[in-house]
Amino acid sequence: MRIPFSPPDITEAEISEVADTLRSGWITTGPKTKCFENMLKNYCSCAGAACFSSATAALEMILRLLGIGHGDEVIVPAYTYTASASVVCHVGAKLVLCDSSKDNFEMDYDSLPELITERTKAIIAVDIGGVPCDYSRLFEAADNKRKLFSPDNAMQAAMGRIAVLADAAHALGSERDGIRCGNIADFSSFSFHAVKNLTTGEGGAALWKHNSKIDSEEIYRQFMLLSLHGQTKDALEKNRAGGWEYDIAEPYFKCNMTDISASIGIAQLRRYDEILSKRRKLVCLYNVGLESLPVEILHHQGENYRSNGHLYMVRLRGKDSDFRNEVIKRLADNGVSSNVHYKPLPMLSAYKKLGFSIDDFPNAYEMYENEITLPLYSKLTDEEAKYVIECFRKCVK
Repeated sequence: MRIPFSPPDITEAEISEVADTLRSGWITTGPKTKCFENMLKNYCSCAGAACFSSATAALEMILRLLGIGHGDEVIVPAYTYTASASVVCHVGAKLVLCDSSKDNFEMDYDSLPELITERTKAIIAVDIGGVPCDYSRLFEAADNKRKLFSPDNAMQAAMGRIAVLADAAHALGSERDGIRCGNIADFSSFSFHAVKNLTTGEGGAALWKHNSKIDSEEIYRQFMLLSLHGQTKDALEKNRAGGWEYDIAEPYFKCNMTDISASIGIAQLRRYDEILSKRRKLVCLYNVGLESLPVEILHHQGENYRSNGHLYMVRLRGKDSDFRNEVIKRLADNGVSSNVHYKPLPMLSAYKKLGFSIDDFPNAYEMYENEITLPLYSKLTDEEAKYVIECFRKCVK
């Protein structure tokens, strides 16, 4: 049996929606993208949504919308993928890394306040594996440091404190305290990459919660300017009879989503409840199959949260990276693809060059050295999942 790690769940519904877009004569940013944005807004019950070419672009444009740049600091977990941190470097701000808490993939909420200075403008939390962070702790830290916060522009003044941002690339459909991700943090970025629960091939979105001091329509307008060269009319508006003329408000960027991509997302979101249901059932199947093994699993449901079942992350208790890597090899020999989420940022060359050392982030390293991620996707059958469990049990004993 061959078990890939995370193939996309594409049905005739997606194919039909894409075909409809191709036949329409309009394939770039247009009506399908606007429809998808509105569907995301309604799904997350948030103030607004804007689509981009990737979650990385969405997160960077959030920082730019907030006016974060040179002289500012942004706090990011050490245990994450590079996209959470590279956007801070893109805007010219100083990257500040926070270690994980002991035996936890999330940042250490207790040590976080010590990292906040008068230059801190944002905290980027990561909903790893689809499990939403404890945002109440993040807002508490931001509120307790209000006296240090000095806004540099109207947007920051309207926020009145450090911005709490979510790298929710993994977390569409996850909930905490009955609120869906996308409406918890001030701003959230989602990924629709091919391996995500909901895919558009490539793509992402920025969502934001309601703030009475900030005009949501103005946020959306600014995001559109940021994603389309600062052009005051998008291609759909320019295409209307006599509507060619436009202005360039600022020399901005090119990171818009196309209607071809959005059409895949529309079909995916229409059946997303079905996709999540299958993932959650597979998580339960894995939990039962692995319960007698000397491993620790990422818990996808707790007293006040429920994840979307994006990644099935397992720690091989008491083992090191050599043992973990051997398990990955042996699984592959049995036709089972697996992965590691993630190598902490201070272990990567780009962040070593910025002066970070993994020695300063011992908890993140301990989480990494024996972590392995098993296949989890909505097309995985129960029979295939049981085969993964069988192979895994043999490999770790």
